[in-house]
Amino acid sequence: MSIGCQIITDFERPDRELVNLFEGLQVADLDDNMSRTQAVFHKISSFTGKTVVGTAFTIKLPHGDNLMFRAALKYVKPGDVIVIDAGGFEDRAVIGEVTTKYAMKAGAAGIICDGALRDSMVLSELDFPVFAKGVSPNGPFFNGPGEVNVPIVCGGQLVNPGDIVVGDQDGIVFIKPEYAREVYENTIKTKQKEEKLLQELEETGSMTQTFVWERLEQIGCTIV
Repeated sequence: MSIGCQIITDFERPDRELVNLFEGLQVADLDDNMSRTQAVFHKISSFTGKTVVGTAFTIKLPHGDNLMFRAALKYVKPGDVIVIDAGGFEDRAVIGEVTTKYAMKAGAAGIICDGALRDSMVLSELDFPVFAKGVSPNGPFFNGPGEVNVPIVCGGQLVNPGDIVVGDQDGIVFIKPEYAREVYENTIKTKQKEEKLLQELEETGSMTQTFVWERLEQIGCTIV
């Protein structure tokens, strides 16, 4: 095995039924039910305004090089979200119009890159989720090495191939399949509580927010 230079062509993906549970759920609500610590670094944001839900297909690239990204496109399956660890570098784009359209043809559900993209005007008009940390006109090199479908870090969060990916205008979270149903059920409960508060606001013009006053009492707040 070549350390730091390998392509793992396939991996175990969670049942699509489990992944589909997260359609329509907001990243903020999911992160609330993951200790509010699991969202990626805020600079990785949407360039197309599209939400994404799918299965992580991971790629690790060296600084400013996308040889392994281009090779990996051969193994992408429908519903995969391509998650790229490009080291967070923003001085050289590793994705652009050509690679994005290749990914679309391969059936990818979206692309998330902890690095830079280019052709941003074209990408912004696509009906396809693209997230990146920044923009640079400098194109990539094609030298390698790199790795495909290994554990990576994206936006400060560990990502394994097969993790469930949810991204929207607020940010991105990665959910381990073994925790997915618990996260989903807790998030639904959170949404139901919020809907009850909003209904109360609509009907009475105010919200009880009992926990606020309990916490203020705990910290000894003086109300004059």
